[in-house]
Amino acid sequence: MKRLTADQTRQLLANGRATNSALAEMREPPDHRPVVKLFTPDAACTWLLTEIDPDAPDIAFGLCDLGMGFPEIGSVSLSEIDGIRGRLGLPVERDLGFEGRCPLSVYARAARRADGIVTDRESLEAAEAAQ
Repeated sequence: MKRLTADQTRQLLANGRATNSALAEMREPPDHRPVVKLFTPDAACTWLLTEIDPDAPDIAFGLCDLGMGFPEIGSVSLSEIDGIRGRLGLPVERDLGFEGRCPLSVYARAARRADGIVTDRESLEAAEAAQ
């Protein structure tokens, strides 16, 4: 399976350009909705990616959880994600049913409360209410 579809790549790059533009103009960058969810089917790693740096297209940004109870917002190398294998040697997969419903900050708040990335509606609503 392809890690990212062409449409997802276009959206991630567009979000990256919007972030770069905001930063260049010394404005608060947008709080994008995640475009794609990647995960290890045989480990506890999950990534919710919101953007790709258009100047360094191997670098994505989003909420990253390596399954140790400390999800964090930051940058990640897409080529490194491609090389990750879980305990059974399975590669990282894309969650075909995932749809980013909230800005990344809401997912981050919910992940901090749950000690890991969660995408269920109940957890996200609780995180939104806690704003």
